[in-house]
Amino acid sequence: MTGFLFELSFLLAAPVWLLMIFAPAWGPTARIAGSPLTVLPVLFVYVALAVPVFPELWTAVSSPDLGSFRELTALPDGAGAVWAQVIAWDLLIGQWMYREGRRLEIPALLMGPLLVLTILLSPFGLLVFLGVRAVWVQRARPSAAPNNASGRTSSGAPRPTAPPSPAVPWDAGRLSRRARRTRRSAST
Repeated sequence: MTGFLFELSFLLAAPVWLLMIFAPAWGPTARIAGSPLTVLPVLFVYVALAVPVFPELWTAVSSPDLGSFRELTALPDGAGAVWAQVIAWDLLIGQWMYREGRRLEIPALLMGPLLVLTILLSPFGLLVFLGVRAVWVQRARPSAAPNNASGRTSSGAPRPTAPPSPAVPWDAGRLSRRARRTRRSAST
């Protein structure tokens, strides 16, 4: 049963990853990636694996040391619970990266490989994304230099600006619908 749950934890997260990587501009992808509820199935797997080893889990997290963590991960359910937790948090990190990438208009051809890297090695994927994001935000800011105070590029075109972050990060789906309604009403 533990082996099945171990495999199931990633299989439950995979559809969201696939949407963010292969269908980033599809309308439902933004709504799905904008919801923290996508991790609930993985968290149910976590609970199923964590309950049988709860004493060892509590020891490992309440007074962390390498020995107690080794004891926890030496148990099949303990290793499975840690894996399900990693899958859930990686998915949340990936969803944030996806939403930030869309907000900043980072091309899907750049975001796709970053999300794949995040699936495989999330700390590295997040670090690379934070670097890309910093460069992207810097490029989008209007220059404060006196010769370019107009907010235009050297070619005279308006300098792009990044839209503000939503106040509540999980409202990405609602914000995009609101933006669509605003555009429709402005064009009529």
